[in-house]
Amino acid sequence: MNARVQNHVTGRLSLRPPQAESLTKLISALEAAPEMLEQERDVAAILSTLKAAFPTLEDFEREFPSLCFSLATGVGKTRLMGAFIAYLHLAHGINNFFVLAPNLTIYNKLISDFTPNTTKYVFKGIAEFAQQAPLIITGDNYDQTGAVVQDQPSGFAHDVRINIFNISKINSEVRGGKEPRIKRMKEVLGDSYFNHLATLPDLVLLMDESHRYRASAGVRSINELKPLFGLEVTATPFVESSRGPVPFKNVVMDYPLARAMEDGFVKEPAAVTQRNFDARAHTPEEIEKIKLEDGIRLHESTKVELLTYARENSVNVVKPFMLVIARDTTHASQLKSLIESSAFYEGRYANKVIQVDSSRTGAEEEEMIAKLLAVESVDEPTEIVIHVNMLKEGWDVTNLYTIVPLRAANARTLIEQSIGRGLRLPYGKRTGVAAVDRLNIVAHDKFQEIIDEANRGDSPIRLKQVILEAPSADDKKVSIQVPSGARAQLGLVEMGSPLPQTLATTSAQSLSTSISVFATPQERQAAVMVMQVIEEYEVKRELVPTSNALLTPTVQASILAEVTERLRPVQGNLIAEADIASPSLDLSAVIAKTTQVVVQQTIDIPKITVVPTGEVTTGFNPFQLGILPNFQPGQREIVGQELRTNQQFTMSRESGNKEQRFEDYIVKKLIDFDDIDYFTQAELLYDLAGQAVARYQEQNYSEAELHEIFDTYGADLARLIRAEMMNHFWEKATDYVAQVHKGFSALKSCNYTAIEGDSIRNYRETVEELGKIKQMLFGGFQRCLYPLQKFDSDTERRFAVILEKEALKWFKPAKGQFQIYYKLGNEQPEYIPDFVVETDTTIWMAETKKRADITSDEVLAKASAAVKWCKEASKYTQSVGGKEWRYLLIPHDGINEAMRLVDYLRFEYQST
Repeated sequence: MNARVQNHVTGRLSLRPPQAESLTKLISALEAAPEMLEQERDVAAILSTLKAAFPTLEDFEREFPSLCFSLATGVGKTRLMGAFIAYLHLAHGINNFFVLAPNLTIYNKLISDFTPNTTKYVFKGIAEFAQQAPLIITGDNYDQTGAVVQDQPSGFAHDVRINIFNISKINSEVRGGKEPRIKRMKEVLGDSYFNHLATLPDLVLLMDESHRYRASAGVRSINELKPLFGLEVTATPFVESSRGPVPFKNVVMDYPLARAMEDGFVKEPAAVTQRNFDARAHTPEEIEKIKLEDGIRLHESTKVELLTYARENSVNVVKPFMLVIARDTTHASQLKSLIESSAFYEGRYANKVIQVDSSRTGAEEEEMIAKLLAVESVDEPTEIVIHVNMLKEGWDVTNLYTIVPLRAANARTLIEQSIGRGLRLPYGKRTGVAAVDRLNIVAHDKFQEIIDEANRGDSPIRLKQVILEAPSADDKKVSIQVPSGARAQLGLVEMGSPLPQTLATTSAQSLSTSISVFATPQERQAAVMVMQVIEEYEVKRELVPTSNALLTPTVQASILAEVTERLRPVQGNLIAEADIASPSLDLSAVIAKTTQVVVQQTIDIPKITVVPTGEVTTGFNPFQLGILPNFQPGQREIVGQELRTNQQFTMSRESGNKEQRFEDYIVKKLIDFDDIDYFTQAELLYDLAGQAVARYQEQNYSEAELHEIFDTYGADLARLIRAEMMNHFWEKATDYVAQVHKGFSALKSCNYTAIEGDSIRNYRETVEELGKIKQMLFGGFQRCLYPLQKFDSDTERRFAVILEKEALKWFKPAKGQFQIYYKLGNEQPEYIPDFVVETDTTIWMAETKKRADITSDEVLAKASAAVKWCKEASKYTQSVGGKEWRYLLIPHDGINEAMRLVDYLRFEYQST
């Protein structure tokens, strides 16, 4: 039962492995010491039991059982608290929880995260809480809301009640020997709310960032609540003292920053400096200004990269911001004035800076915090936050990308205090795009110290290095969106997404309307309507099986009727009803020109999905297990001998029932997973469990020790084995059918980043700085279906030169154009071919690769997926009189401008 609840909570809340491991440790503690759930118990005895189960546990450090879960910043401690509450309620019927926050920022954040329909709601996915959400009682409303629930019978209205309080407020109310307000008598309750909580039979205490208030007077008063047990979460399991950090004694789970970084749950922090920067050659004021300016450069570059990534992947745009760490409040004010002045980047950051420090109180403080909490919103103007040693925990924004520390501190302090606020990932996982996955720390004067500190054996991280060239006038990047050639020729660029005004004039001219086939606004407005109708006709395969069918009289008449109907309501706009019949607007001619351009500027790309038909069966292929951890028995076997009978006996620690076979310890945990069926997979499960058992038997453990290992670590082994099983999963169907949804598809816009002011290069131009080719935009094409293109290598540029001579049409596809996916481990990434090329008889999908990489698993997986797509596409296109699709995999060193396209057909790839 409890295992199923655990799997339910883990799956529904999408817990990350360290969160899931923390939940498992809580469950193990409750199984080892079930008396934790009872009010009358021996706390010392519970401690003794749990010390045997958790080697790192020395003491609860409180008058009640309390366990600490240390998870690195950015991994998700609030979500873990939600998992704890959900599990304890569903598995053990616990209804009352007391959540403690260290300050106002975290207090407000917790209230938001525990409130339904908020962006980071911690119980999203738990169906039981969707039907009846927990009641949130806070330090601001307990005297009203608490009174309502105090006398409710169990099971009435809100079963789960979560009390959220700010410990700093409680601390302030006990100064001078006063009792905190929470303990004062309340006439409406008939007793203090504190005493009401203390008499609850199932109160569980959760402490967020517990290192902040361990020794405070307020937390000592919490002992009087007499909770069943406490659960602490923190990223820093120690308290500072005059003798240095004092570690917690009740840590049962430790997931440090180094592991979070290695596992990809947080950004990669990077130290940043200028190349050949000599701090001795500058005054402190000059260094400060240089760091701010370089911080802005990084910030702006990151802004562009994030915008491009969002466009390419059809995800929400993330607005990055820069954090400046000031020496004191006076320094912070001076920095704010400087950054907002016209002397700093022409004043473009005026009204985009907020100052956060302890000098503000009352309404000013609330306004400051409100702006701070809203900094993730793309609609909020703040791009720079200046703070003075105030933002330590609870500020879990995901869009901090640049940190400029201007406060004197040693390298280790800079590392540990600075990066903690910026490690969270905006998309929940790494994207594979370095700029989107990286946190920059601008530390010109401390660069080498930080690198040296990060490379020490005891460093919590390993920093990447980024070297900036000295500032130049042309290093600002812009994000551009290049429309298809059809839209450019039709003069619809302005109605789509034009190049920014700041890009060089030559860039704008490349997409200007001077080549437009339409001269008047009325014609272009009508062309917009025609394009919209054409996009809808893509799915009407019976009427329009290929783009050429758009030119038939029947389809032309149908489009005319559609467009005429849509234009009628447009009274008072560019086209009035009278204009439709006006000789100055020949709709038939507009439709004919528009469709002709679309057909000329299109390579028919069918939209295809492959779906199984008939009976679908699944399973796992047999395999040999990889490396297993070196689990050890918790304590050595004890051998005894009776004096009277001389009979010997053994004793070893066991936490459960003794199984008949070692394999049973593992198999019973494996079948707890919802995606593993015992009845169809029993043979494989016992084979894999047998392999694991054999590995440990080779280490000459006694039978009692083996029982102890598999009893203690059976669940861990099961998780490891299941993870490997997923790599050998198979699915079979009676048959697979390719479903064609569209006969052709409009070309998607391409999203690029470019250097502001950089000119468009002709594709024939020899590139001198090959390392910068990815930053360049190329134009001058006659046969490409886009006016501008980018190349990842000079090999691609040279291949484009050949295509301009040999192909009828060609282009480099944008992300999402094909939606071809290939298998790479457990992932199924999208494959984006390098080129699509149409010739007289064939449409080729072409990929250029380094010769050494052609036989790699990833390249072959991409090629196999592409060949399957080409075969299915060919079945359709040939059935409607179209061209066959085929695939080329070309080694890069074979591309020479003296060759012809036909010379590369020998590189056609056909998967087995």
